[in-house]
Amino acid sequence: MNFVEIVVLAGGIGGARFLTGLKDALGDVTPASRITAVVNTGDDVTLHGMRICPDLDTVMYTLGGGIDPERGWGLAGESWRVKEELAAYGAEPTWFGLGDRDLATHLIRTRMLDAGYPLSQVTAALADRWQPGVELLPMSDQRVETHVVVTDPDSGRPAAIHFQEWWVRHRAELPASGFVQVGVDDARPAPGVAEAFARADAVLLAPSNPVVSIGTVLGVPGLRDALLATKGRVVGVSPIVGGGPVRGMADRCLPVVGVEVSAEGVGRHYGARSDGGLLDAWLVAPGDTADVPGVDVRQVPLLMSDPDATAALARAALDAAGV
Repeated sequence: MNFVEIVVLAGGIGGARFLTGLKDALGDVTPASRITAVVNTGDDVTLHGMRICPDLDTVMYTLGGGIDPERGWGLAGESWRVKEELAAYGAEPTWFGLGDRDLATHLIRTRMLDAGYPLSQVTAALADRWQPGVELLPMSDQRVETHVVVTDPDSGRPAAIHFQEWWVRHRAELPASGFVQVGVDDARPAPGVAEAFARADAVLLAPSNPVVSIGTVLGVPGLRDALLATKGRVVGVSPIVGGGPVRGMADRCLPVVGVEVSAEGVGRHYGARSDGGLLDAWLVAPGDTADVPGVDVRQVPLLMSDPDATAALARAALDAAGV
C-alpha cells in the first residue's frame, strides 16, 4: 500500500473526535500514512494575561488521551482552585473556566510567544508533550480573533464582542448580525499548511462549525486556494443531522450568514469544487437529503457515539475520497 497523506480542517470537539476515528480507520487501511490537522485559531483569546487556543488544545488533549470525556474540553482529573481564588479576588472574567492543569499549557504557550516563537512552533512544542499522533498545525501564525456583532442590551446600539464571550458567557443567546475575523486580512497560512495541501491524497472537512471554525480557517488569504489546488478529493462531513447540530450551536451561526440549518444548506454553502466551491463529496446522515449540484452526496451514519462508530464514519470519508 502506498503512503497516504490526509489533511483535515478542524475546529474543536467535533474535529477532535473525527480525528480520533480517522487515526483508527487509517490504522486499519494502511499504517503508512500521515494526518495533518489544520486547526481553527479564530476562537483564541487572551485572558488573565495568558494566550488560550481552545480548538488547538481540544484537538491536542483529545488525541493525546488527556481530554475530559464528559465535557469534551479541558483535561481529565482537573481541579479549579486557581479559578476559585481568582473569583474570590473579583478578577474578571469569571465566566471562562481554566482548570489548574490546563493553566500549565497556557503559561508555557504565553511564555514562548512572548519570547518570539511563532504559534506553529509553540504548538509543536506542546504537542511533543501530548504526542497526538498527527501533525498539528494552527491555520496561521498571525493572530486572528472572531468577534460577533450584537445589539448592546443597554444602549440598543450595535457592538462587537469576542466570540468566546458570545459563545461561553451568553450561550449564543444574544442575537447576532455578523461575524468579523479581526486580523484575518493580514494573516498567512502557517508554515507547512500549503505544503500539506499540495501533497494531500485527500482533504477532509470535519463536522465542525461551518461558519466560525471551517469558515474562519478558509478565510486566511491563500489557504482556500491551496485547498482547491490539491490533487486529492475534498470530502466534507455534515455537522447538521436531522435539522440541528449534533453538538455546539451551529444553528445560531448559520442563519447569521444566510445559510439554512440543514445538511443541504451547509452543503450548498460549501458548494461544488467543480463550480468554484469546496466539495467533491458530502456525507449526510441517513434520513437527511441534500441536493448539492456537482457534489457526490452519500448517506452514512454520522453520530460519533463511540470509537467504533467514529472510526466507521472516518472510513466512509476515506472511501468517498477514494483512499
